[in-house]
Amino acid sequence: MPESPNISDAEWDIMRVVWHESPLTAANIIARLSDSRSWKPKTVKTLIGRLVQKKALDFQKDGREYAYYPLVNEDECVSEAGRTFLDRIYGGSLKPMMVHFLESGKLSSEDIQELKALLQEKEK
Repeated sequence: MPESPNISDAEWDIMRVVWHESPLTAANIIARLSDSRSWKPKTVKTLIGRLVQKKALDFQKDGREYAYYPLVNEDECVSEAGRTFLDRIYGGSLKPMMVHFLESGKLSSEDIQELKALLQEKEK
């Protein structure tokens, strides 16, 4: 798979739909986004076009329709976005980011237990 492209916030919405189910036509993508976004069809088609240019999506032509499918893996894109965020906001240091989110977020007892287990596993 190609290197993870720089995907904008709006493009993530398109990618999540296509990662969940593909191949999809532009009309299918528009329909799946209609509940969560009030984008015009032209906006969605523009975003799809950008993702094709970035080599995040590709398509198969079937008559007059184009069926889009991902060229990049969701987990790899999420990891890359996380690394980019960490570098940009926290200078690549994980501890200050975790402290910030732990102090500003609301965690249930279950969340805290899961985090403790993760940290204990990481310590091994």
